[in-house]
Amino acid sequence: MHLNHSHYAPAGEMIAFDDFLRVDIRVGTIVSAEPFPEARKPAYKLVIDFGPVIGVKKSSAQITARYSLDELPGRQVAAVVNFPPRQIGKFMSEVLTLGFGDESGEVILFAPDHGVPDGSRLF
Repeated sequence: MHLNHSHYAPAGEMIAFDDFLRVDIRVGTIVSAEPFPEARKPAYKLVIDFGPVIGVKKSSAQITARYSLDELPGRQVAAVVNFPPRQIGKFMSEVLTLGFGDESGEVILFAPDHGVPDGSRLF
């Protein structure tokens, strides 16, 4: 999830609206955050509650440069919830937490600017 200077990348290829709809992006609340020292790039292990339909899922996120562990619980984030789980070392990441690169290429989490119910889907 770490793309240096991604704000200079050209626009992606055109896709159909139905392709966009296949990507299930939901909002959840971070329940806990732990260090992930065995990750190749600095990252945290997140546990995120996506509400009663999706449930609680785990994610690895390379957000250590801009976020401390203690400020993450209670924060809402957006994530893709319908990718296959991905093994990262001994940790199984079940969702892809979304963010944007800042001017230094560090990840800034993507979240609604007002609270929404956990499990709300992007449309």
